[in-house]
Amino acid sequence: MLSRFGNFFFRYRDFLFPFACLLIFLPGAPLFADPMHALLYGYLIAGIGQLVRGATIGLKYIIRGGKNRRVYAADLVTEGLYSHSRNPMYVGNVLVLTGIAIASNSWTCVGIAVSLFLFIYVSIIAAEEHFLRDKFGAEFDAYCHDVPRWLPRLRGLGATLSSMEFRWRRVVVKEYGTPCGWIAGLAAIGLYNLWRDGRLHAGEPAVSALALVIVTASVLWATARFLKKSRVLVAD
Repeated sequence: MLSRFGNFFFRYRDFLFPFACLLIFLPGAPLFADPMHALLYGYLIAGIGQLVRGATIGLKYIIRGGKNRRVYAADLVTEGLYSHSRNPMYVGNVLVLTGIAIASNSWTCVGIAVSLFLFIYVSIIAAEEHFLRDKFGAEFDAYCHDVPRWLPRLRGLGATLSSMEFRWRRVVVKEYGTPCGWIAGLAAIGLYNLWRDGRLHAGEPAVSALALVIVTASVLWATARFLKKSRVLVAD
């Protein structure tokens, strides 16, 4: 049953991030008296998640797009961060989404969003593991025995990072939309919370800073997109 849910969520996973943004409007008791404190913690946690995503892609890219919107894998990838966690990209995703929820400064949003997306990713992982076990059999079972599903095994992490080439061009080409999106999105959440507190005016220093963040993220997104489309930067 969990695997069936996972196949459904995998098929419509591209709608998860916009849906996460809608959850910020859920009313609830504030986490912090000052919403800017929630925003800073949100940026910190989402930033850690982005580092995990970036390191995963830069060391060993794995195609997560499936095939015909269904779970699919041509190879069993066990290198890079996949030698320390079976799902480092999903770990990064959960951290980014948790950061967004915290930035909302609503206990209701945090409780519902984090629980919901944990269920979604647990379901997707169940569907992927079902596929991988059917396709790779004992090889996948041995991999599962050696590598944890979620929390990374830190032993040997330094050796992994130092022994592999980090492909930063691939990170920019494959990933630029994600950080630009959540960085600008969190700034917009901050402005929204300032508006709710009656602090959205020119004299508030945070307003100018958050507006600058949105403009900068938009310029970086447009620049990266241009470099990708013009093939000045290619993934590999």
